[in-house]
Amino acid sequence: MSEQDKKIETFSEPTKIIQPSAEFRAKARVKSLAEYQALYTESLESPESFWKRETQDLVFRKPWTRLLDWQCPFAKWFIGAELNATESCLDRHLNTKTRDKQALIWESEPGEVTSLTYAELHAKVVEFAAALKQAGIQKGDRVAIYMGMVPEVVVGILACARIGAPHTVVFGGFAAESLRDRINDCGAKAVLTQDGSWRKGKVVPLKATVDEALRGTSTVEKVFVYNRLGAAECPIQMQAGRDVDWYDAVGAADRKLGEQPEIVDSEHPLFILYTSGSTGKPKGVMHTTAGYLAGTYLTSKYVFDLQPEDVYWCTADVGWVTGHSYIVYGPLANGATCLLYEGAPNAPDWGRFWQIIEKHKVNILYTAPTAIRAFMRQGSEWPAKSDLSSLRLLGTVGEPINPEAWLWYYREIGRNRCPVVDTWWQTETGAIMLTTLPGAHVMKPGSAGLPFFGVKPECVDSAGKAVGANEGGLLVLRKPWPSMLRTVWGDDERFRQQYWSDVPGSYFTGDGAHSDPDGYFTVVGRIDDVLNVSGHRIGTAEIESVLVAHPAVAEAAAVGRPDDLTGQALVAFVTLKAGLTPNETMERELADHVAKDIGKFARPASIRFADGLPKTRSGKIMRRLLKDIAAGRETSGDTSTLEDQGVLTKLRED
Repeated sequence: MSEQDKKIETFSEPTKIIQPSAEFRAKARVKSLAEYQALYTESLESPESFWKRETQDLVFRKPWTRLLDWQCPFAKWFIGAELNATESCLDRHLNTKTRDKQALIWESEPGEVTSLTYAELHAKVVEFAAALKQAGIQKGDRVAIYMGMVPEVVVGILACARIGAPHTVVFGGFAAESLRDRINDCGAKAVLTQDGSWRKGKVVPLKATVDEALRGTSTVEKVFVYNRLGAAECPIQMQAGRDVDWYDAVGAADRKLGEQPEIVDSEHPLFILYTSGSTGKPKGVMHTTAGYLAGTYLTSKYVFDLQPEDVYWCTADVGWVTGHSYIVYGPLANGATCLLYEGAPNAPDWGRFWQIIEKHKVNILYTAPTAIRAFMRQGSEWPAKSDLSSLRLLGTVGEPINPEAWLWYYREIGRNRCPVVDTWWQTETGAIMLTTLPGAHVMKPGSAGLPFFGVKPECVDSAGKAVGANEGGLLVLRKPWPSMLRTVWGDDERFRQQYWSDVPGSYFTGDGAHSDPDGYFTVVGRIDDVLNVSGHRIGTAEIESVLVAHPAVAEAAAVGRPDDLTGQALVAFVTLKAGLTPNETMERELADHVAKDIGKFARPASIRFADGLPKTRSGKIMRRLLKDIAAGRETSGDTSTLEDQGVLTKLRED
């Protein structure tokens, strides 16, 4: 195969350029492209001065003496520093006016509302840290957290950090087997959970799942149970000697045990987060304290342009890295007010998100492209019912967003005045890598944007050689960055092979991308999802974007199935907009639409219409399941995180 044959072909380019308003730019933290370029150049060429200045508000008990020790692929950042992350997130605010500012605003699915100031959140973290210590949890012990979106989950995360116990948060939609695998892999000594949570009006029995998971574990000594719903809604069994009520444990503990945080080395493990969707042994991404804190603090500050009065809402679950970085550590280190919502975006109807924004006067909304496309499908009348004038900034996270969804978000939710930051990053990167800075950069719908400070991305061919502008390639990061994963828990060799062997000396993200002459990066999807159709290598995001550009299409997912003639045949799963009925004419029209925009070789071999696509509760389309269905295979791997198992059943039957 020639080098040309190995390249990913690109067919789409951002066609629209949108400027931030003069009003937004005037108040922004970074106000111009020139200012960004100066900071970016400094971050690469004089990183010591850059990071010393930019982290001066974080609390270091002992300052760092050397910025970086880089023995590829292993990095150590802020060498010699000692700290505790919770002092930057909580304690440092207590002697300022932020003390009495709301840290968390919580709304439950049934509509209960409560809030915690920074002083109140600090007190709860201190009390629960004391309870953990009283139960024998010590620095270095791992703690698994399997909870819903309640204030106590944030308390639990920060309490673990306060005593130096690395946490592993497991998304509350995972089944018992997945939870068991993660507990066993990290050797968790304790589990934090709750009786149950609400999801679309139904009880999710979390404690019962923990009980089942622990039948196959040997390391867990204590289970702390927060009674969220009560015995009438969610009866539970408590095992004597192992299980303890959350607030009984707090009441029995000596508060003084949690008052002084455990001071740790800069490279002390802060948390382990297992990547979802793997079919083999769980892959525990390990992040350490100082570098991760610095990365999330700085990206939160600049990408979301956080201002003291902002109410900020990241709609992710804390079980994913987005929740870790942009609900807990990053925003709290900046003294932001963060909104937590327990339920689904369509409970009781598709207006819930917009009602919450109006009710709490949310200023910044950070959500997933899949959620945006779902809202698009339901129609603009839902957001039109609510007053969204408090919004000043929008963000997207999770996967590439196609231009049509970007523009709908900008127009219908942002009302043509809110900048949109389309952020690209990963569990492994810890913090945002590619984005526009909302006051400094023009926006190009469909393009993630420019590299964040300290990040050096490049698109390369399979030999590691840089490709030209607008040429598709492998997206790599050429330099280490503070918030990078340090290893795969317990498996340095897997870390080396997984991320550093494809392009030696560089971190391979696993994604395909291209950059334009202005340096804006567009991510076209996972390399694993690149289709080889009649010798053409096409990213699935390209095909999906073309399909969604058709006025009848609400959402689309493209996958390949084996084909003796073409190598892979393209199968498109399509959800139509409300009120439209699929038929053969529509199928031909959509196939022609793809052929016209990309080329005849890209005409789908099959278009399958669906009422819905299989998604996780966080909104990601599970393409591996669609691949199995397209190929006529039994679906494999864990499906417990599916939002609606009925969608998968119906697709199998069609």
